[in-house]
Amino acid sequence: VDLCPSSLLFLRYLKPDENKKSKHKTAVKKKTLNPEFNEEFCYDIKYADLTKKTLEVTVWDYDIGKSNDFIGGVSLGINANGERLKHWFDCLKNKDKKIERWHTLTNELPGSLND
Repeated sequence: VDLCPSSLLFLRYLKPDENKKSKHKTAVKKKTLNPEFNEEFCYDIKYADLTKKTLEVTVWDYDIGKSNDFIGGVSLGINANGERLKHWFDCLKNKDKKIERWHTLTNELPGSLND
């Protein structure tokens, strides 16, 4: 990983997702250690199916012509714990409301990107 990443992006998936249709990328934020993405995203999914899904958010150091370096990530879903699980349940209980929370990224890849 670069000590000073030149470009950052984040990805989000709603898993499981065999066809990767839920994969979304933000715009790349260049030459900043404190990027602000300020992007809102929505998934068109049946409420009953949401309980079986996991929202995976990852942040990457984007390198043109090289493999991207994983910086951190977070997963929200039934298999999460602590504040992440509480956030997920709050979203399920308040399906028509916007529920915003801050989460600390972990240095472990939240799951296989090939799922």
